[in-house]
Amino acid sequence: MPGRTVFRLAAMSLLALLLAGCGINNIPTYDEQVKSAWSQVENQYQRRADLVPNLVETVKGFAKQEQETLTAVIEARSKATSIQVDESILNNPEKLQQFQQAQGELSSALSRLMAVSERYPDLKSNQNFLALQSQLEGTENRIAVARRDFIQAVERYNTEIRTFPGRLWHSFLYSDMELRANFEATSPDAEDAPEVEF
Repeated sequence: MPGRTVFRLAAMSLLALLLAGCGINNIPTYDEQVKSAWSQVENQYQRRADLVPNLVETVKGFAKQEQETLTAVIEARSKATSIQVDESILNNPEKLQQFQQAQGELSSALSRLMAVSERYPDLKSNQNFLALQSQLEGTENRIAVARRDFIQAVERYNTEIRTFPGRLWHSFLYSDMELRANFEATSPDAEDAPEVEF
């Protein structure tokens, strides 16, 4: 009798070891990494959205005649923050693309605002503006890093679902988990290098 118990325990331990090492948990693990990476993207977009009103107010004091540019920034921020973002956006490529497009429009409006600031030497030397500009540049870099991490997490997750043995585990245990959409360039001319004139 004790021999059977030892054999059963050994067999159960071996089975548990085999299952733990065969990737059965990879799909949910990678899915959680995708969600975590997406949260970082949202976090950085929110940081940028929080900086925009301060930047606009600082520029407004110096550049009253640039109302059109300021209005474009405010409208782009409003549009970018009005899109409801929750976990369901990860499973809906259309919503993800709309979100990306709104964020792209905000980036474009902010670029125009930075170009306007070049016309005002007093603004360029204002400490508040310089601090906000530095924070915004840092945030844009953080957005790029967060998007890169999200893209890599989606790639890892999608690859696991489409390759062996993940494909087997997906069909048996995780069939409700679909492939994830990834970031795409929202601007039609995103592949072209911008022209810079001095």
